[in-house]
Amino acid sequence: MQVALWRIAHARSGDKADRADIGLFAYDAPTYDVLKREVTAPRIAAHFASLATGPVEVYPLDNLLALKIVLNGALQGGAARSLRMDNLGKNVAAALLRMEIEAPAHLPRLARP
Repeated sequence: MQVALWRIAHARSGDKADRADIGLFAYDAPTYDVLKREVTAPRIAAHFASLATGPVEVYPLDNLLALKIVLNGALQGGAARSLRMDNLGKNVAAALLRMEIEAPAHLPRLARP
């Protein structure tokens, strides 16, 4: 089934120069396995095509049940240069959580009434 990431994970984001840095966290191990499989660099790049001009990097953090995601070229030069409303990258986590992926209906967060 198609599901938005906000239903099965949570995220935080920030910035460093012209990069947005996102931490995507699963609530449990089964969901983390789905995130690792479905939240890939090409899919993230497509989701942020209008924002990030550089490559997308994804690093699995198995001990934290998390993915570290780096969007390069996402802040129009960084805080001092950008005219974007959110020039510090604090809102890109919310944008990522709107991305939809394929997930099994039996995941713990989806199985709740």
